[in-house]
Amino acid sequence: MATCRSPKETLLEARDSTRRFWRISTAGIFFQGGAAAVDTSTIIAALVHGLTGSTFAVGAVAAISRYGWLFPQLFVGYLAQRRQRRMLFYMIGAFGRVVCLAGVAGLLAIAADLPSIFVITLFFALWTLYSFVSGIVAVPYNDIVARSVASVRRSRLLAVRFFGGGVLALGVAAAAHQLLITLTFPSGYAAVVLLGAALLSVSALFFVSAGEPVARLPQTSADGFVDFLREGVAVFRTDRHFRLFVYAQWLGGGVVMALPFYILQAIATQGTALGVAFLLGAQTAGALLSNALWGWWGDRHGKRSLYQGVVMLRAAPPLLILVWVAIAGAWAVPTWAGFALVFLFLGALDNGITIAMLGYLMEISPDDRRPAYSGYFNAFVAPAALLPLVGAVIVEATSLAGVFTVSLGFAVVQFLTVRRLRSVPTEDLAC
Repeated sequence: MATCRSPKETLLEARDSTRRFWRISTAGIFFQGGAAAVDTSTIIAALVHGLTGSTFAVGAVAAISRYGWLFPQLFVGYLAQRRQRRMLFYMIGAFGRVVCLAGVAGLLAIAADLPSIFVITLFFALWTLYSFVSGIVAVPYNDIVARSVASVRRSRLLAVRFFGGGVLALGVAAAAHQLLITLTFPSGYAAVVLLGAALLSVSALFFVSAGEPVARLPQTSADGFVDFLREGVAVFRTDRHFRLFVYAQWLGGGVVMALPFYILQAIATQGTALGVAFLLGAQTAGALLSNALWGWWGDRHGKRSLYQGVVMLRAAPPLLILVWVAIAGAWAVPTWAGFALVFLFLGALDNGITIAMLGYLMEISPDDRRPAYSGYFNAFVAPAALLPLVGAVIVEATSLAGVFTVSLGFAVVQFLTVRRLRSVPTEDLAC
């Protein structure tokens, strides 16, 4: 039976909703700034290449980051699903990753006085810990945002987050450029990573201050972890939206396996790594300029439409870089300008796919089982996060152009797969 609320209660609820919207948005803005400082396709890729000189190591650091983000989510989803308060899980992951990054910054600050093999080994140990601790955040974040912000405002929230975060990330890119040209290697990278840790700390404080609504417990829930896993397999078999979405994300892993190698192509063509922060700025500008479009599209035409549109555009970066490298090899052209265009597209599409993917996952997840669905989804797609290692093998066996060609092929197949979502009736959506 519905209960009537007084105008005062309705006003207080609206104010509370608005407060949460802006605190979550602000947390996202600072997160984007912090994430830019430890971006695996620019800053961290150039750092690892400088430390090791290895293409495989560059692929490994990206694979660890992606796999570490996804792997813990199945276990966190199981634990969070059984609780009405999920903020504690977010706090463990958010503040834990800040501590890990501070450790990485400290290591890089004293790296000049340590044996290189020790620095590389300890860096990868800390980076692995950082990646897996970060993965704890995703499930509670998605669930708390979905319970705090109405569906019609979620794309807008993500767009505000990415727009404000893009402006902050441009400042981070400018600061990184100055630090990298002023300080010696790897001290400059130590300062950039420490900046990232500070911004992520502020992000966590804002998100925690937003609080969370009490969650509805599921009407039925698995008694143990094995039963929880069985339910995940059942969801995959019976939920057509969910199953196609998993297939599409697997193919998306093939598209993004080339991401850490774009910066290596730029460095190889230009002969210097001093433009890394400039390309980070171009990537950030692409994200910034596209946010209004993604937010409007997702809220006006639906999350499925946005997802299909962004996936269609993902063929542009590998195609552009192949064309630009060919042109640069034939004529004397300003190569940094061409690479800036590529990174502009990378930034725009990275934001677009994030907004589309998160929005679509929230749409197809039942309200009372959202943590479980997030856990299931990320567990199914986690192996695809290791594909940058395959990308490194392709580069070693062929060339950088080889991995971009394979990425382009995956982009085409992913688009054809996502188009099949149109044949699934809208009324079949889980929520």
